[in-house]
Amino acid sequence: MMPVYEKKWKIFFLVATSIFMSTLDSSIVNVALPYMMQDLQTDMQSIQWVVLIYLVTVSSLLLTFGRLSDIKGRKPVYVLGFTIFVLGSLLCGMARTPQFLIISRSVQGCGASMLMACSPALIVDVFPVKERGKALGYIGAVVAAGLTTGPVVGGILLEYFSWRFIFYINIPIGIAAAIGGYFVLKGIPTARGSHEPMDKTGSILLIIILSSLIVFLTQFSKWGMASIPSLSFALLCILASIGFVLNEAKSDYPLFDLALLKIKLFVLPVISSTVLFAALFVIVFMLPFYLTYPCGFGASKTGLIMIVLFLFLLVVSPVSGILYDKLGSRRLCMAGMSILTVSLVSLMTIHPSMGVLSILWRIALAGIGTALYVSPNNTAIMSCVPLPRRGIASGAVATARNIGMVIGVALAGLIFTSSFSNLTNGASLENYLAAMEPFFMISFRRTMAMGVILSVFGIFVTFARGKER
Repeated sequence: MMPVYEKKWKIFFLVATSIFMSTLDSSIVNVALPYMMQDLQTDMQSIQWVVLIYLVTVSSLLLTFGRLSDIKGRKPVYVLGFTIFVLGSLLCGMARTPQFLIISRSVQGCGASMLMACSPALIVDVFPVKERGKALGYIGAVVAAGLTTGPVVGGILLEYFSWRFIFYINIPIGIAAAIGGYFVLKGIPTARGSHEPMDKTGSILLIIILSSLIVFLTQFSKWGMASIPSLSFALLCILASIGFVLNEAKSDYPLFDLALLKIKLFVLPVISSTVLFAALFVIVFMLPFYLTYPCGFGASKTGLIMIVLFLFLLVVSPVSGILYDKLGSRRLCMAGMSILTVSLVSLMTIHPSMGVLSILWRIALAGIGTALYVSPNNTAIMSCVPLPRRGIASGAVATARNIGMVIGVALAGLIFTSSFSNLTNGASLENYLAAMEPFFMISFRRTMAMGVILSVFGIFVTFARGKER
């Protein structure tokens, strides 16, 4: 039987395929939303749930499937994840109503969460300590490649075919990857699992916690903070959280091992990862609106400009992984969070009269900062966790990323919308006029300032982690 380290690059390629598929799919879907809305004859409030339900499903199930991979082994969870992802893709492509499409996206999200929960753990399982930073750096490059390729592939498919093909393209790749996973993961020690009991109560409570939190974060600006729906979801999240902690404390085989909270190099990097992605997605969410309205750029030009951020992620991520093996995580993560802060500060000074180059270098800084941060941070988290708990840690890393994205988008939307509405006496972006440019820019700068506050807080949390032992 081939030793595990000799199979490491085969397993890396398998993991890279799943990550590329999931990131490509998410970026393609965003491009295709207007086409889906038109074809299915629905409105924006309904079609946004094509994105939101995927995010809610993935975030809610990541820790559950991370723990399941510790119990049952990475192999069955990973292969089943590909299978469900393919089934969800098929159902999405066949959808004839918005409701069926939203349900199908939830199925697809279930498969994606199984893949995401296993991916970092598999890399750490099969790569020796001295090569983990490099391997996770390459995975960061794969994420960037998927995000960068998505708009391009989506544009081609939407121009020559139908939006349905953005889902159908997953099917042959997913089937091949599921078959490959069945054979490649044979003989991996963690493919067999610990066979401990599953904490079903904890799983249900965690799903309630994260689902209610995400619904609250994404909807409270529309419902109002003091409205009955907002307060109901907030209360549900709090009560479920209390129940979850009590359940985990008394469980012999908890879904989330509370002992991990005693590991400083686990807790603080997970928190700072949430903060980083929240700050980053303030930029990712707001910049297309800036490029479309005050700048007046078309969709293709906006898309090309946005790709710059992910291109720098693609180039710098492998370098940061290699540097981690020499420098550790603290200095690289401090540098990354600081560069992201500089990017956000610089975006507060931007103006539509400036050239495209003035936009490019500002968002390039965001890409560089994120790339310097993510791979070393993930490697630090995964390396400090005992082998039987790496599935939990892997799920926690992905959950932190998703929650950060939701927080960033929710806060950016809340601050910009409330500011712009107050300054324009209730006008919305749908009725944007050139005379509204000063009000747009004031609101944009306020939103970027909130991003700066987040990233500065992230610098302090990153510093507080201390040095790796």
